[in-house]
This record gives sequence, C-alpha cells and structure tokens, in this order.
Amino acid sequence: MVSDSAATSPASDSTGIGSSNTVINGLLGGVAGVVLAFLPFSPLLGGAVAGYLDAGGPDGGLRAGLIAGLVMLVPFVLGIAFVLFMIGFGGPAGFGVLAILVLLLGAAYTVGLGVLGGYVGDYIAREL
Repeated sequence: MVSDSAATSPASDSTGIGSSNTVINGLLGGVAGVVLAFLPFSPLLGGAVAGYLDAGGPDGGLRAGLIAGLVMLVPFVLGIAFVLFMIGFGGPAGFGVLAILVLLLGAAYTVGLGVLGGYVGDYIAREL
C-alpha cells in the first residue's frame, strides 16, 4: 500500500522563490519593464506583468515582482553609470561615491516598484 504523501514529490511544488514558474515570470516581467523603459514607472509595469503571470497569491506576486525588479536593475544602473562616465562627473573618488549613490537609489526605484507592481499584478489576476 502506497501512502498519499509518496505520490507528490517536493519538486512538484511551484510556490517557492526557486520555482521555475516564478523565476520565468519574473524574467518575463523584467524584460517587459526594460522594453517599456521609455514610460514613467516602467518597473511598476514590469512587476505587474510578472505578478499577473505568476498569480500564486500575494507572496508569489511579490517574489515575481522582486525578480523582475532585479532584472530591470541591471540595465538601469549600467545606463546611468555610462552616462555619468561619459559626462565626466567628478574624479575617480567622486565617481565612486556617486556610483554607490546611483546604485542605491536605482535599486530602491526599480526593485521597490517591481515588488509593488508584482503585488498589484497578482491582485488584478485574482480579481479578474
């Protein structure tokens, strides 16, 4: 006789941060946010796409939005750093301090709005 717990494996659980669905939805939301970068608050839109696709409850939407925000953070910070480098802002020490400030503000903007968008996207998916 086989117990019911043996029929389901832990690998089939898709609610964790490492689940492939959440990661893929986060990546898709991040790409959507980067493509929509010409719009104001595009990280919010990218997070909303990720949260809508994930639709696994508020926690799943937040996780997908977090991943989307981290994906959107990379081109945002690289683009700002490139612009600052090209205009020659400060010397090496000034550039280092400014680069850290830009990284922190960029992370707060993209990741914060991505997480908020993930929550909103999950809410929309559950209400529709």
